[in-house]
Amino acid sequence: MTDYFEVFGLPRKLSLDLQELQRRFYDLSRRHHPDFHQTADAEAQTAALEASALVNRAYRTLRDPLARVEYVIALEEGREVREETSAKPKPPVDLLEEMLEVQEALQEAKSAGLTAETAERLRGERDRLEARRRAEETAVIEGAAEWDSAVDGGADRRPLVDRFKQRLAARAYLRTVIEDLGQALGEDAETHVAHRRH
Repeated sequence: MTDYFEVFGLPRKLSLDLQELQRRFYDLSRRHHPDFHQTADAEAQTAALEASALVNRAYRTLRDPLARVEYVIALEEGREVREETSAKPKPPVDLLEEMLEVQEALQEAKSAGLTAETAERLRGERDRLEARRRAEETAVIEGAAEWDSAVDGGADRRPLVDRFKQRLAARAYLRTVIEDLGQALGEDAETHVAHRRH
């Protein structure tokens, strides 16, 4: 597995100077861009194309704080980012208990039809879950300093990996339920996001 941090000559830390990352990205992009290798032989052109694609993938991953955490977890576990882990964490029990109420509201909307009262209840649940999803994301991002300290100190990072995985699992579960609520309301995710921005 290629280490995206190594691509940019950076330590495997979660707190990155995004301007420095962008500067390195532009430098590497210029160096490997296929347009600058048009007169080279086929093998060199292929190598430049592969290097350019790698630089782009690495940059897309590392510039996003949540994608960066997911990537670090995959590196720590020695797997590709999209591979499934054998021990996938489950969402917290309190979240599953909360979902019983949401499922009840969804069932009511399906069986009795979407009344104004039911729609209001579903929107309230969705807004509450959106806030919790954002809180999970914030907690993951705020864990960067603790991670970086563990890297600097050579400490065991497994507990942090486990904590990140639990929060990311909760986030994924919340996103699915939020999408279900949007569908029940007849709103797609993009409509809801656009609505929230106004």
